[in-house]
Amino acid sequence: MFVVYWLEQTSSTTATARFERFADDDMTQALAFTETLRKKQAAGDDVSFVTLCSENPRSVGKAGASDPPADYAWKKRRP
Repeated sequence: MFVVYWLEQTSSTTATARFERFADDDMTQALAFTETLRKKQAAGDDVSFVTLCSENPRSVGKAGASDPPADYAWKKRRP
């Protein structure tokens, strides 16, 4: 799934957080929507902090970092 997040300035001191969801096979539409918002921002509209996030619903493992297996022996290689 893809989600586009952005802020819209509602007054001189406040902004409203907005988002739009896209299905996991709609990456092209998500990118186009993000680009539209960034063009509005560049034109001086009250849009800021435009970002595109993704989450893979078919991920094999848990998100984030984890400890290595107990038998893993990391060694720094030197020339």
